[in-house]
Amino acid sequence: MTTDKSATSLDKTDAPVDAPVGNPEAAEGAATVVDPRLLIREQGFAGYITEFKRKISGGDLGSIPVVVGLAIIAVVFQSMNSEFLSAKNISDIATSMVATGMMAVGIIFVLLLGEIDLSVGSVSGVSGALVAVLSVTQGMNEWLAILVAIVSGAVMGAIHGFFFARIGAPAFAVTLAGLLFWLGFMLQLLGDSGTINLDGDGVVGKLTTYYFTDVAAAYGLAAIAVVGYFAAAFLDTRRREAAGIPSRPIADIAVRTGVLAVFAFAAAYMFNQYRGLPLALVLFLIVLVGTDFVLRRTAYGRKIFALGGSVEASRRAGINVTAIRISVFSIAGTFAAIGGLFWASKIAAANQGSGTGDLLMNVIAAAVIGGTSLFGGRGRTWNALLGVMVIVSIQYGLSLEGIATPIQYMVTGAVLLATVVIDSVTRKTQKTAGRA
Repeated sequence: MTTDKSATSLDKTDAPVDAPVGNPEAAEGAATVVDPRLLIREQGFAGYITEFKRKISGGDLGSIPVVVGLAIIAVVFQSMNSEFLSAKNISDIATSMVATGMMAVGIIFVLLLGEIDLSVGSVSGVSGALVAVLSVTQGMNEWLAILVAIVSGAVMGAIHGFFFARIGAPAFAVTLAGLLFWLGFMLQLLGDSGTINLDGDGVVGKLTTYYFTDVAAAYGLAAIAVVGYFAAAFLDTRRREAAGIPSRPIADIAVRTGVLAVFAFAAAYMFNQYRGLPLALVLFLIVLVGTDFVLRRTAYGRKIFALGGSVEASRRAGINVTAIRISVFSIAGTFAAIGGLFWASKIAAANQGSGTGDLLMNVIAAAVIGGTSLFGGRGRTWNALLGVMVIVSIQYGLSLEGIATPIQYMVTGAVLLATVVIDSVTRKTQKTAGRA
């Protein structure tokens, strides 16, 4: 009796390949995991229900908690204040979240290794200070000053990575030292005045103030996103079919594309009701698409996930652990510097408060709330978008009600704690189900 090869294929996210069986009895009683694409193809809508039940029972919640959380936030704050879902407030949220979101993208790379970087706030402050000093005080071309700031962020991150990966110092201690050192360096750069104002009409100044006012811009970006998603999913399906492995049916792709279209064009409509499409949001989306491609579609990205799963196994597989670790911390520094430019643009200045306060905590919280695991090996850069939307939405919703900052801190902390608890429970559930 022959068995269809595709019918017995396992989804890579469901079971590790060649994993040792430490509990034979449990293994014998474990249910066979079928690729979800086969369930959907064979059972249609019932396949979605079956796959959803399997994920819930196996602790694979994905982005469900944060999406539900966003819906609850929208309903609660809209019921409290009708301005929450207004075009102006949505546009303000979209613009304000980019600085933190950019930095969260870099943190996600580090979290995928199961490590942490506490220096990103200070690195972002140094970035803003460098641009201000070089372009305003020293008269350097602003584009060149921006390049220097971003490269400096990459170098600062690489220094942290060197002490962690090559010397063997704990990442927590190294980046904590970096937090203090770069904070002092920023204060030294700013000098006695402590504040350097930026040109609001300059490159950095326009990062958060420029809007594409033509309605075609927002609708055009929405169309590009929808068409691009469909094309990518369709081509992936064709490649899988050609290789004889499970693939998503066209109907499934069409449904997903339709849902994306609803949200994309609704957002475009809202932006056009105010000032248009924010440049900051466009740049953020470009970064998310690019970094997601790197993590999910390149050998380098697979090596990062491998390191997050097992350092020793990665080393035995021939992965240059030291180089990957240093590069990941360099990436975190790069995005911290980019985030610093957006913060400088937001306040139109570089000052002694740049990169301090609750910024670091918000960056880490955005990554974790969005769905990136603190234990390494699980996450996507799109988690930065979801997480920062939650944090900034809470902040804006509470601000509309005139609720004091201390309460905002407590609410954000409670949300973060709930997310970490869900992550921990999820991992335990997956181990019990034999999926971790």
